[in-house]
Amino acid sequence: MCQDDHVLTCAILSPLSNGALCQCGGEREAHGSVALGDYFSTAIVNRWDSAQHSSEYPTDAFGELQFTGASKRHSYFLRLSWDTPPSMVYTLMTAHWGLPLPNLVVSVVGGEGRTKVKTWVREVLRQGLVKASQSTGAWILTAGLREGVGRCVGEAVRDHATAASSVSLNKVVALGIAPWGLVDHRQQLVNPQGSFPAKYYVKNMSQDSCCLDNNYQAFLLVDDGSVGRRGGTEFRAKLEDYISHQRTGIWGSGSINIPVLCMLISGEASMLERVDLSLKKSMPWLVLAGSGGLADFLSDVLDNLVDLKDKVAERVKRHFPSEAESDKLVERVTSPVLGLQALSIYQNRDFITIYHGEQEGPNDFDTVLLKALVGASKHRASADASPYNEELKLAVTWNRVDIAKSELFNGDIHWKYEDLEDSMTDALINDKPQFVRLFTENGLNILDYLTYGRLESLYRSVPDGTVLYHLLQRRLVERLGTAENLLTQTFSFVCYPTNPFFQVARVLELLMGDICQPFYYDVLGLEQISSKRRHASKLLRGECLYREKRCLFPWASLFVWSVLQNRSEMATFFWEMTGESVLSALSGCKILRELSKLEAEAENKLSMKELAQKFENVAHDMFSSCYRSNESRSFTLLIRKSPVWGGTTCLQMGMGADARLFFSHDGVQSLLSQIWWGDMKRNTDVWKLLLTFFCPVLCYTNLISFRTDTLLQHNPPPRKQEDQHQGEEKPPKRPFIVSRWREFWFAPVTAFLGNVLMYFLFLLLFAYVLLVDFKPPPPSGPAITEYVLYFWVFTIVCEEIRETFFLGTMTMRQRIRVYIQDVWNNCDLTAIVLFIIGVICRMFTWSYGFGRDVLCVDYMVFTLRLIHIFAIHKQLGPKIIIVGKMMKDIFFFLFFLMVWLMAYGVANQALLYSYDPSLERIFRRVFYRPYLHIFGQIPVEEMDGRFVNNVTLIQSGYEPCRTQYSNWLVVILLIVYLLVTNILLINLLIAMFSSTFSEVQANSDIYWKFQRYTLVVQYHSRPSLAPPFIILSHINLFIKRIIRKVPSIKIHHFVLQLRGKAANKLMTWETIQKEDFLTGQNTIQKSSDSERLKRMSAK
Repeated sequence: MCQDDHVLTCAILSPLSNGALCQCGGEREAHGSVALGDYFSTAIVNRWDSAQHSSEYPTDAFGELQFTGASKRHSYFLRLSWDTPPSMVYTLMTAHWGLPLPNLVVSVVGGEGRTKVKTWVREVLRQGLVKASQSTGAWILTAGLREGVGRCVGEAVRDHATAASSVSLNKVVALGIAPWGLVDHRQQLVNPQGSFPAKYYVKNMSQDSCCLDNNYQAFLLVDDGSVGRRGGTEFRAKLEDYISHQRTGIWGSGSINIPVLCMLISGEASMLERVDLSLKKSMPWLVLAGSGGLADFLSDVLDNLVDLKDKVAERVKRHFPSEAESDKLVERVTSPVLGLQALSIYQNRDFITIYHGEQEGPNDFDTVLLKALVGASKHRASADASPYNEELKLAVTWNRVDIAKSELFNGDIHWKYEDLEDSMTDALINDKPQFVRLFTENGLNILDYLTYGRLESLYRSVPDGTVLYHLLQRRLVERLGTAENLLTQTFSFVCYPTNPFFQVARVLELLMGDICQPFYYDVLGLEQISSKRRHASKLLRGECLYREKRCLFPWASLFVWSVLQNRSEMATFFWEMTGESVLSALSGCKILRELSKLEAEAENKLSMKELAQKFENVAHDMFSSCYRSNESRSFTLLIRKSPVWGGTTCLQMGMGADARLFFSHDGVQSLLSQIWWGDMKRNTDVWKLLLTFFCPVLCYTNLISFRTDTLLQHNPPPRKQEDQHQGEEKPPKRPFIVSRWREFWFAPVTAFLGNVLMYFLFLLLFAYVLLVDFKPPPPSGPAITEYVLYFWVFTIVCEEIRETFFLGTMTMRQRIRVYIQDVWNNCDLTAIVLFIIGVICRMFTWSYGFGRDVLCVDYMVFTLRLIHIFAIHKQLGPKIIIVGKMMKDIFFFLFFLMVWLMAYGVANQALLYSYDPSLERIFRRVFYRPYLHIFGQIPVEEMDGRFVNNVTLIQSGYEPCRTQYSNWLVVILLIVYLLVTNILLINLLIAMFSSTFSEVQANSDIYWKFQRYTLVVQYHSRPSLAPPFIILSHINLFIKRIIRKVPSIKIHHFVLQLRGKAANKLMTWETIQKEDFLTGQNTIQKSSDSERLKRMSAK
C-alpha cells in the first residue's frame, strides 16, 4: 500500500533564490537539471508554489523505525505527499499498522519551535490531556518532533504508559504529523524498498531539535517539496475532518462519529488561517488562555468583544509584537463588527472553548474536553434533538460512567426511551456493562428494546478472530454448502444478508448438546428438529417476519450472547437480571467449558475456564441460600423443567456442565439420597434390605421403617392446584398391601441390590458354562445351562435397548450419541457384540475354538462391568475414578517405555546375531525379551535350540550362533537400559500415580458425589426386577405405556413441570433469594480490605 503514496521534490528554481538556496528552502545543487537550466523560460518564476513547482514520484521512505540507543520499541513511519487522500492514510494506520480505533482525537496545534513551554502548560498536558486521553482511548496528534509541545506530549505519554497497566486503562496513541523537509537526519529513513526497521540515530536526545521523538507510535511525514519550512497543516486538517466522519466502536458500530478536538497552545499569527479553515468545517477548538501567542489573542478578543478597530490593533501588537502583517490581522478579526464579510472565527465562536488552565488546574480536564465537544455537538444537532444526547453519547464512547452519573443521571434530567436506545446498543456491542446497568436503572425497558431483529444485529457485531465468529462462519458455510451447493464460495457471517439466527441456533446446539431443546427454532418456525435440514433453506430465504417481535426472554438471550463472547462483567450483570438464577449460572458454565475446548488461544482458554468456574461457584452459593431458606422448594428448584433453557433442569444442566462442586452440595445430595431410598428411611441397614429381598413378606412388618414425608408429597401440591384448575379428579388411594409393596420394590436401592445379586449369579453361570459345561457344536451341544445363559444375555440386551430408545424425549440421533458417550455403555456394547460373535462361531465345527476364545475374553469384559456397580460406595467410588485416571498415565508411560524398549531391543539383536531371517525370533528378542528384562528375567544362555553358523541351516529354522566380539557393548547397553527403565521410568510412573491419587483423594468426596448422580438416575429409571426376570417388567411396561397409555409417575422425581401460580410462586421465591444473595455478596465486597483501600485512595 505504501507504494501507492507519492512524495514531491522541487523541480523549478526561482530567480529570487538567495544564492545557494531556492525559495523551496533546498540547496541549489540538490535541484534537477530542468530547474537549473536558465534557458528554459518556463522554469523561471517569481514565486514558488508547491502544487505548480514540484514533481511527484513514489515514496521512498516507509516501514518501521527504530531509535538507536533510545528505545527497543519500533514505530511506524510514512513519507507522503500533502495531497494524499486521508482515507488511504487512515486505513493504513488502522488496518495495516494495527493502531486501535480511537474514541477521541485531540490535535494539539501550536507550541512548535524551541520556545520554552510554560510549567502549567506542561502539567495540563501531563495530568490533564494525556490522563484524560488514556481513560478514553484517544489519539493525540502533534508534530512529533523533539521540541516544544510535541516533546512534552511524548514524555507524558511515555510516563503514563509506564505507570498504568494495559488492562485497566486504554492505550494512548501518539501520532506525529511533521513536514518531511523539517525533520533532521531524514536521509536515514530513505529506502525505496521499505525499512523494517530503519535505524534512526540522534546524537543528543536532551536538547530540543527537529528530530523525531521516540515516544510516538507512528509518524506521517508530509512532503510538499519544501525544505526547512514548517507546514503540513492542510493535510492534517483534511485528516482530522475525515476521522471526524468515521464511527466509533467495533466495526464502526458506535452511536456517534469519532469526536475530534483541536487544542490551541500559543501559536503564531499565521495559524489564524488554520483555525479559520477548521472552524468552517464545524471543528471544535479548545484554546489554552495564558499559553501565549494566538491562544492569548483569541481568548482576549472573544472574552472582551470590542467594536473599535484601534483597540483590536492594540491587542494584536501586544500579543504579536514582531508580526509585520498586524494590520491585515486586524482587518480579518474586526471585519464582522464593521459589517464586512463574516469571518468564521467570529461566526463560529460557539465552537471555541476558552480554558484558563493556570487558574482552573488540570484535574478535571476530561470534563473540560467533554464540555467542549458537547458544546460543539449541540450547535450541529437538530433543533428537536435532546440537548443532552450528544453528551451522553460522548460519555458512552469514552466509557466514562462517572461523568454520566454525576452530570446526566443525577435526577435533574428526565430521560426517554428513545434517548437511551442508541447508546444502549453502543454500550452492548463495545462491552461497557456499567452503562448497560445505568441505562436499565434509568428508564430503559428491556422488553421494548430487545427485539429479535436487534438481537440479530448484536450477533452480527461479533468481532472477527473470536471463536464465536469462527463457529458462526462455519455454520453459515455448512448451511449454504448443503442447501445451496455453494461450498466453493467464501461468505462473511457479518455481511451475509440473511438472518443469522439459524447459525446461532446451530452453534448453541453444538455447545449445549442434548441437554436441552434447541434455541430459537420456534422463532424460525423449525420446531420439528427432524425436518430442519430439509426446510431450512426454503424458510430462511423468505421474509423474516419475526424481527419486529419482542424477544421472549430478553435477559436470558443477552446473557447467552455475552457468555458466548466471554465477557465476564457483562455476563455477570445479565445473570443478575435474568430469572432462574441457579440454572442460568449452570448454563453459562456449560457454554464456557464447551467453548474453552474449541478455543486455540491459551489466554482466552484460561479466561473461559475461570469464568466457567465463577458461574459454578455462583450456582453453588445461590443454591445454598435457597436450601437454607426452604428445603422443599429448593428440591423443586432442582427438578423444575425450565421453559427458558429448553426444558432442562438444574440437575441435567449441572451434569452436562461437569459441575462437580454444585453436585457436592448437601442439598443436592439430600435430594439424591431421598430418591435413592424411595419411601424408606435412609438409615435402613443393608442386611435388612437383603433379608426382605429374599423374604418379601417382611416388608409388611416393622423390620424396615418407611417415611411419611416423601418427595412425592413435597411436589404434588403445585400439581394438585394445577389438576384442580383443570378439573381433573384426584387418583384413588391404593390399599396398604399394594402401596407398601410398591414402596419397597420401586425404590432405586432395591433395584440396585437386585441387579447386583443377579449379576453375580450371571457371572457364576457364565463361568460354570465356560469351565464345566461347554459342549461341542450341535447336535451335541449346547447344554441347558448354556441356553439359560443365552436367554439371560437376551434380557440384558432388551434392557439396553429400552434405556437407549425408550427413555426421554430426545431424537434417535441424540439418544445414540448420548449412549455412545458413556464409557460403561461402550463396555456393555462391547460385551454384547463379543458374546454374539462367540455364540455364532461356537455353533460351527470349523470355528468352535475361536468362538470359545471370544467367549472367554467376553467373560473378562462382563466381569470388569462390576467396577461401575460399586461406584455408589463412598470409599470405593473415588478409587474407581483413580483407576480410570491412572489408565491415562499408563499410556504416557508406555510411550516412553516403547521408545527405550525398541532402541535397546533392535541394538541388542543386531549386536548378538549377525544374521537371523526368522521374524518370529526377531520379534520375540526385540520386544518380548527386553520387556522381561524389566522384571529381572535376564537369560544368561540360550536353552531353546541348537546353535549353528551354517547359513543354509539357519534359513531352514536352526538357531544362529551368537557374535562374541560385541558382548562387552551388549552388557553396557543392558546396564543403561535397566537403569533407565527400572529406575527412571518405573519411578516416573509411580510419581504420576501418586500425583493422580493425591489429586483425586483430596477431592474424593466431590468426585463421588458427582458420579453418584449418574448411578441414581440409571437405577431410578430401571424396572424393579433384574435380568433375567426383567423380561416380566418389560412386558408390563409395554402394556401400560404403549397399550393403556398410562404415564409414568417416577419421572417426576427428576423432571417436574410447573405452570401457572405454582411456577410464579417458585420464580418469585428464587428471585427474592437471589436479591438476598447479591446483597450479602456486596456487603462482603465492601468490607474487604482491598475495597477499603480503594475508598480511602479515592477520598
